[in-house]
Amino acid sequence: METIIYFVRHADSPYVEGQERSRGLSDIGMKDALTVRNILMFEDIDVFYSSPYERAISTIRPTANHYGMDVLVVEDLRERMIGDFTPNSFWDAKQQVYNDYSFSFPQGESSFHAQRRAFVALLEIIKKNNNKKIAIGTHGDIMTLMLNGFNKNIGFGFWQSTSMPDIYKVQLSGQKILNMKRLFEG
Repeated sequence: METIIYFVRHADSPYVEGQERSRGLSDIGMKDALTVRNILMFEDIDVFYSSPYERAISTIRPTANHYGMDVLVVEDLRERMIGDFTPNSFWDAKQQVYNDYSFSFPQGESSFHAQRRAFVALLEIIKKNNNKKIAIGTHGDIMTLMLNGFNKNIGFGFWQSTSMPDIYKVQLSGQKILNMKRLFEG
């Protein structure tokens, strides 16, 4: 039997400067969280983890409630801080941190550092829940970096292609991806 991880990127959340941790979902995001529940309600998920950011927790909470489970928060699953990327555009800044994993903007976190932090946390979750089905409430950047820890071909292009919300079902054997399937069609 393999370990299966459902990476659930958070649903739409209105950006509010300085409220990275506490901002919740928009009305559309709340509806999409119910769509996530409808997609995952027959997957027999064993455990739910999340980034500490409210938008990630709120996206998987309806699914966890369906299963009668709590969402376990792991600080190291938090999103990467991009930092002060001015005068670059947001897209150019993202591309730059993916092109050079050691680069970081002022007050930001490099891809290498963010990946190391989150991937270590992910491996610990897998170790505790080997051969189980695990749902993780996450973010676009940190999800991409965690997946890149398994497959170096996953990078900026993958990040660009994701939606809010999004769901990737990843079957693992040890630290090898056996299969990866997108479940959300948005």
